[in-house]
Amino acid sequence: EYTWVTSLMGQYRDFQALTEDALDFCFGRFPGVDKALRGDLLDAYRKLDCFPEVPAVLYALRESGAKIAILSNGTPRMLDEAVEAAGIGHLLDDIFSVDALKIYKTAPAAYALVTSTYRLAAPDIALQSSNRWDIAGAKAFGFTCHWINRSNAPEEYAAFAPDKVLASLDGLLGSA
Repeated sequence: EYTWVTSLMGQYRDFQALTEDALDFCFGRFPGVDKALRGDLLDAYRKLDCFPEVPAVLYALRESGAKIAILSNGTPRMLDEAVEAAGIGHLLDDIFSVDALKIYKTAPAAYALVTSTYRLAAPDIALQSSNRWDIAGAKAFGFTCHWINRSNAPEEYAAFAPDKVLASLDGLLGSA
């Protein structure tokens, strides 16, 4: 929500700052939570693991000739930390941050970072995301989209349906 509100207002603040703002809001919303946890929670966010199947799936996709990239609202530093924590840097070709654009996904310019870099038409790029709003934005841009619906969430944004709904990234290997 913070990314959309700041993008629509034309008042960009980087994702690290918005993450901190959202955490501070949660402390305000739930005053019984110890605010001394703030630093530990922000530090934990920097050290998140990837899902267990991710390295093997990325490896298999690379072996099939696919280019592998991250397109994220995160700052370059946040993305570098996440990739290092997940141990997947050697499996990636590129990491794209919207930070350079000063606007967040679902703005078309965010998805255009990939098409312009790779000089490919949008339908020739597959985007995988567990965020249904991201799938909607990418689909509106023209990408082929796979919604990784790990929690069996209900469909939303029906006008921008994903090409496939998968329970995990393992499902990509059957469609790679």
